[in-house]
Amino acid sequence: MKTYVERELDARGRVEVMKRPRVDFTQILDIVRPIVDAVSARGDAAVREYTEKFDGVTLDATTVRVEDLPDPVLDDDVKRAFDVAYENIKAFHAAQKGNGDVDVVTMPGVRCRRVARPIGAVGLYVPGGTAVLPSTALMLAVPAAIAGCERVVLATPPRKDGSIVPEVLYVAKKAGVTHILKAGGAQAIAAMGYGTETCPKVDKIFGPGNQFVTAAKMSLQNSDAMVSIDMPAGPSEVLVIADKDAPPAHVAADLLSQAEHGPDSQVVLVTFPDVDLKAITDAVAKQASELPRADITAKALGHSYAVVVDDMAAACDFSNRYAPEHLIVNVENAESYLPQLDNAGSIFLGRWTPESVGDYASGTNHVLPTYGYSRMYSGVSLDSFIKYMTVQELSREGLEALGPHVARMATVEGLDAHRSAVTLRLGMD
Repeated sequence: MKTYVERELDARGRVEVMKRPRVDFTQILDIVRPIVDAVSARGDAAVREYTEKFDGVTLDATTVRVEDLPDPVLDDDVKRAFDVAYENIKAFHAAQKGNGDVDVVTMPGVRCRRVARPIGAVGLYVPGGTAVLPSTALMLAVPAAIAGCERVVLATPPRKDGSIVPEVLYVAKKAGVTHILKAGGAQAIAAMGYGTETCPKVDKIFGPGNQFVTAAKMSLQNSDAMVSIDMPAGPSEVLVIADKDAPPAHVAADLLSQAEHGPDSQVVLVTFPDVDLKAITDAVAKQASELPRADITAKALGHSYAVVVDDMAAACDFSNRYAPEHLIVNVENAESYLPQLDNAGSIFLGRWTPESVGDYASGTNHVLPTYGYSRMYSGVSLDSFIKYMTVQELSREGLEALGPHVARMATVEGLDAHRSAVTLRLGMD
């Protein structure tokens, strides 16, 4: 990992250090568009064709109803782990229910409300390439169930025999998924966005994925598919703020927990002049060499770095400018710095809060904005599966009080029909 001292960086250097590994979506979109177009035109046949081409799997059925599948066989300790995660995720997201409803009388006789309704059909993408992620199925299916989404389609790459990863199927059954699309990549995103003979069309697509999945989501959002997405996404990342009392082995493990996600992942260490930086980098090197995904981790570390800042105020400022997906604050009295932190997908406070707990089972959601998008996007929550409608209701007295002002504003804007809709009711014309 490279090391920078922030006070020694000039204005250009401060900009350059914030840059992520570049993702050339123009070239990727050129690869993805023909796949998306083929699925739109040929439906299941195209999905089967691309699944055989990219995954080496010949499918009998592309989409199956979850209720028609047998219960998977899992070890009891595996079930218990996912059950604990399920309950925590359910508790955290259920607590968000009803928080967005509003009922206000803005003036006598004028009542304004905001009411929530679930999105009717949602698509959940669960990756299955370099790592199988049944935890992502939990993070997406649980809030979809709490929101009350009627149709929940989970797309995930099949195993070589055409079956679903047992842990993913266990979660799908437990969390109320209605359909499983046995496909990954751009073809899966397109199938959910446009619908096929067997895959229901969805209104919104969620979930992380590789560059091709992200490009397909972005492409569909700007197409005639009439589908939205959860957020733009890039490679996974973490920023760790560590003081002199943070154990080097813990800091190293937290950095590597994101570096092992993929070769394009980036990890950033923000630390202070009195920290033994060599002890941390030595721990990173030692732990990285022992990981099963050492090759992937090494590539990620190649564009990762440490930066030395003067104090916690500077550390918080650096983090806010970087806007990480995951932010670990491994310092004394970490809670006291939360008011200074504005941009992060999810924050992990204190000595005993590794990023892994949020990835799996603390209860918060691990589908988060990356690539600096935490400046303007939130992570997935219950609200992600809900849309809000505003409602207004006026009495005669309310319109008599408000109507003349509305009529005057309509006249200013030259919209006579708007004016008449008020004045005819009030007998003003």
